[in-house]
Amino acid sequence: MKLMGWSLIVFGLVVMVLNNAGPANGITCQEALMSLMPCEPYLVGSGPGSPAVPCCAGVQTLVSEATSPEIRRNLCECLKTAAAGMKIDPGRLTAIPEYCKVSVPVPLDPNVDCSKVPLF
Repeated sequence: MKLMGWSLIVFGLVVMVLNNAGPANGITCQEALMSLMPCEPYLVGSGPGSPAVPCCAGVQTLVSEATSPEIRRNLCECLKTAAAGMKIDPGRLTAIPEYCKVSVPVPLDPNVDCSKVPLF
């Protein structure tokens, strides 16, 4: 459960990029959360002041897998659900795109309404 929590928040950043709980066509919720595991220490404030390289790699992978509106919706809901159980530092969450050099065209907010996230 802890893994889901932080992962979601992590992708809370990418979560906001995505949109919906459950498995997605190209990537499952579990796969998404596993790819974001390295971000947990940073997001909860127990790690260094910037995300580790494996965290950024996971975020970049997730962004590249979000190839359709359906996948983005599924990932958003997946990550939002996971984030609900985490104590994520919102400032660290919103800083991930800059640190990881990833373009996230949606709000990085664990309270995002995934049904209203743009599905570019």
